[in-house]
Amino acid sequence: MALIGLRDVSLRFDGPPILEGVQLQIEPGERIGLVGRNGAGKSSLLAVLAGRLAPDDGEITRGVGVRIAELPQLVPDLGRGTVIDAVRDALGIHAEDEEWRRDERVDRILRGLALDGSLDVTSLSAGLRRQVLLARALVSEPDLLILDEPTNHLDVDAILRLEDLLDRYAGAIVVVTHDRAFLRRRATRILDLDRGRLASYACDYETYLARREGELEAEAETRAQFDKKLAKEEAWIRRGVKARRKRNQGRVKALLEMREERRARRERTGAVKGAVQDAGRSGRLVLRAEGLGHDFDGRFVFRDLDLEILRGDRIGIIGPNGCGKTTLVRALLGELEPSRGTLRLGTKVEIARFDQLHAGLDENKTAMENVCADADTVVIGGVPRHIISYLEDFLFTPEQARGPVRKLSGGERNRLQLAAILARPCNLLVLDEPTNDLDVETLEILESWLADFPGTVLVVSHDRDFLDNVVTSTLVFEGEGRVVEYVGGYSDWVRQRPVAPAPAPRETTKPAAAPAASRAPKARKLGNKERAELAALPGLIETLEAEKEALGLRMAEPDFYRKPGPEIAAATERLAEIDREMERAFERWQELEGD
Repeated sequence: MALIGLRDVSLRFDGPPILEGVQLQIEPGERIGLVGRNGAGKSSLLAVLAGRLAPDDGEITRGVGVRIAELPQLVPDLGRGTVIDAVRDALGIHAEDEEWRRDERVDRILRGLALDGSLDVTSLSAGLRRQVLLARALVSEPDLLILDEPTNHLDVDAILRLEDLLDRYAGAIVVVTHDRAFLRRRATRILDLDRGRLASYACDYETYLARREGELEAEAETRAQFDKKLAKEEAWIRRGVKARRKRNQGRVKALLEMREERRARRERTGAVKGAVQDAGRSGRLVLRAEGLGHDFDGRFVFRDLDLEILRGDRIGIIGPNGCGKTTLVRALLGELEPSRGTLRLGTKVEIARFDQLHAGLDENKTAMENVCADADTVVIGGVPRHIISYLEDFLFTPEQARGPVRKLSGGERNRLQLAAILARPCNLLVLDEPTNDLDVETLEILESWLADFPGTVLVVSHDRDFLDNVVTSTLVFEGEGRVVEYVGGYSDWVRQRPVAPAPAPRETTKPAAAPAASRAPKARKLGNKERAELAALPGLIETLEAEKEALGLRMAEPDFYRKPGPEIAAATERLAEIDREMERAFERWQELEGD
């Protein structure tokens, strides 16, 4: 029996219907991927399934006792308390459950997601908050789990843990995600939402892509033939007198019906257009780092890095959240003075940069002002173009182009950043998490732009397919400040990396000829208080890293820099203080674990 069914469901806000006559049945245990363009209505459909949004028309049926849980795209306030409290609260009060069963269930979910139950939820990063929400959804053991962009803000390890947990989950899943690897490996049915209509494909993601391409080609051919016939009939009617003869009235009626059919047709949203403008060839050497390292109060983010980037290289950077990827990028671009080593930038290097926090966008200016300041034209490929026309290539309406950036969604801001970058010639393109909130089709277009770009690319990303399709080598953070280069993309790194890195030796054997003074001292025994302090340090560091990421996200919000000056100064000072506290914690950790 179906868990939930939709019959002739329709939903409209402003403009054309978001959902139009939708039919859907979800069976137990299904793995369903919901795909469609940005703005197609995927999140609205999920809200209808979850019961948060009532449709304008149609019927929704739910099985008796069916439990539904969801992970929304926008993370709500989790209140106060610890992670384990937040997850326990999701269970509610069930008299039939013994307390130890509830605790075992909570513990199992937290271990599966590698979540520390003692962390304060108010200090969590966006990625950790999403994982807590997922734990809250899973712990109730729902029959249907609804996930809206579950991999946003997660690093690769967290995504793999999520996939492993979902593999062991027995209920049905409906997921919206831009992560093609996630869809490819997990989805057994694909729902395609396009122009209000929902199509179901009982197949895997790759088969869906082939079928959908064939259908779109057939649709385009059918519409081209229809338009050709309509043009022919319009030419006939304009000839006048003959069309009014009685025997031709049927043809006139058919023409009126064709006009109405053409008027009601909904065209597909056009694809993003553009290309990365090449600023001309840089020198063969783009940059060279020798023994490069950077530390904060003695704790190395990266060290002993020898790296040579040549013209045309495409370098991906992989590592867990908070490991220092952005710090490495800043050091490589010469924006940050490294603690040690040397850096040489090549000649004629012109840099364009995409920032995941949209720091380059002014929230109070219009979209067009962010691209071309006070001008009304941009020069693309040596040809001037009006800014409104240019932004239409990135799917912005004239109203959006003239409106403030603060009103744009996350996906729209990403597209605006791309528009701003592509309006300026460069030969070194730096992309920091460019795939978040973009639909799959736009991702594939971005990949094609990068393939045609003759310059050099440096990209930070957790999107496995994007890395595989774009980069030629990867820099991977492997702990303790080590950054190792591997040939190829994400999949190549997985094949090459050590199965289990050997732990660093705690003591080294002194060579026979070395003086006695060089012998490593024997580790002293810690007291009870010091052991407790050592056990608490990893949690403290993780909390500080989470607070730093959360504060960074808050400072990137549209209205932040319109706040009072003292509040802005306090946030900036707190950001610096977090770094100092983290360094002190790392130093103390090293001291307590010292040889």
